[in-house]
Amino acid sequence: VISVEKPDHQLMVPSDAKNLDKLNYIAGKPIHEVNHQAEVGTTLAHMDGGVPNLKITIPKVNEEVLGEMVYFFEMACALSGYILDVNPFDQPGVEAYKKNMFALLGKSGFEKETEEIRKRIK
Repeated sequence: VISVEKPDHQLMVPSDAKNLDKLNYIAGKPIHEVNHQAEVGTTLAHMDGGVPNLKITIPKVNEEVLGEMVYFFEMACALSGYILDVNPFDQPGVEAYKKNMFALLGKSGFEKETEEIRKRIK
């Protein structure tokens, strides 16, 4: 769960005269309040279900903080792979799908693969 300490904007949820989305019960509330209640609800559901969870609190939403978050999650992904004895930088599945896609789209040099795949998917 990602929590923002100081939201930059005081955006309010608008009301919809037809209430087509059935969300008028939150009309007039600040978006940051809706987000905060979603954080609390998510955390409680995970706790009740015995699901491990983590709360990351960021000071605000801006380019610097979002860049730091991207770096954090990239590092977490890499370390998780190594902890699980999986090389996070080896992507055989990605290479396989690209090869299949190139063959199916008729890329030059993939004629043999195209023929083999067409036989498999008939």
